[in-house]
Amino acid sequence: MAELKRTKRRILQEAVEENVDLITGRRKQRVDSKFGLAARAARLFFFLSVPIAIFTTSYVVATMVGGRLEPVPTGPSSVVERQRGALAERAPVAAPAVAAPAPQVIDPAVFPVAVRKIVIDPGHGGRNQGTTGPGGLVEKEITLDVAHRLRRLLEEGSFHVEMTRTGDEQLSLQRRALIANEKQGDIFVSIHVNWLVTRQVRGVETYFLGATDDPYLSALAAKENQGSGHSLADLRGLIEEIYANARMGESQKLAESVQHSLFRSLHQRNSQLQDRGVKTAPFGVLTRTGMPAILAEVSCLSNEEEARLLMTAEYRQFIAEALYRGIDAYSNGLNQRSQIGS
Repeated sequence: MAELKRTKRRILQEAVEENVDLITGRRKQRVDSKFGLAARAARLFFFLSVPIAIFTTSYVVATMVGGRLEPVPTGPSSVVERQRGALAERAPVAAPAVAAPAPQVIDPAVFPVAVRKIVIDPGHGGRNQGTTGPGGLVEKEITLDVAHRLRRLLEEGSFHVEMTRTGDEQLSLQRRALIANEKQGDIFVSIHVNWLVTRQVRGVETYFLGATDDPYLSALAAKENQGSGHSLADLRGLIEEIYANARMGESQKLAESVQHSLFRSLHQRNSQLQDRGVKTAPFGVLTRTGMPAILAEVSCLSNEEEARLLMTAEYRQFIAEALYRGIDAYSNGLNQRSQIGS
C-alpha cells in the first residue's frame, strides 16, 4: 500500500513538472524512446483504472447486500421510530378486539307464564249504586249479576276465580286492588255499565290504565274514582304508576281481546251497538293492581233500548259469555307467546 502511494505521488509530480515546462516553454525536446512511451501509457492507465475499479467495487458490494440492508435514517425521530419498531417486534400480537353485543330489552315471552287465577271486580256496591237507568235499574246490581255468571263460566273453563265482592258491599277502589293483590290474581277485570250524555248512542268500550287528554274520559274517571280511599299523600304514587306501569303492554292486549269479543258477540243481539274501542284512562281501581288490569263498560244504561235488554237474564248471560271468550282468548294467546319464547 505504501509503495502504491509513492508511485502515485511520483507520477503526479512528473505530470505537474511537464505541464509547467510546457506552459513556460522550458520543456526539453527529447526523442521518444520505448521507456518514455511506456511511462506515458502507465500514467494514462492509472488515471483510468482507479475510478473504474472504485465504481466496480461499490456496485458489486451494493448488489450483494442490497437485499438484506436498508438505509438507516438519522436524526432523533428516526431513532425513536427504530426503538418503537424493535419493541413492536418483541411484543406479542394481540387478538383483534371483538365488539360487545349491544344491550337489548328482555322480551317477557322468555318467561313462560299462564293465566290461572282471575279476579273479577263487580263495580260499585252498597251506598255507591253507580248509574241508574229507566225502570229502576242500578249499575251495582247489573255488574254483580254479570260477575257471578262470568265466574261460573270461568270455573267451568278450569280457571280459578276470586271476586272483590260477592254481595251488596261497599268497597273503596283501594280495597278492591288490595284484595286482587292479596289473592295473587293473574289478571283483574272490573265490570261497569256506562252512561252517555247522548242517549241515542249505545256501545261497549274497554279501558286499561293510562293518561288521557279527553275531557269526557277525565270526567268519567273522576266519577268512577269517587270513594277511592286514597289520600292526598297517595297522589304522587298514583301518578307515577299511571306513567310507569310495567303491566301496560299486557293490559292493552287483554283489553283488546275483551273488547273484540264483547262487540262481536253482543252486536248479533243488539244491531245498533257501537264499537267504542279500547282506550286509556286513569281509573283509580286500576292503579294499584299488581297484574294486567282492565275496566270494561259492557253496556249503556243511558239508552232505553239497551236498558230493556239489560233487564233480561238472557242478555246478561250474553255479556258474561262475551267476557269469558275475550279472557279465554287472551289466556290462550299468552300461553302461545310463552311457548314460543321458552
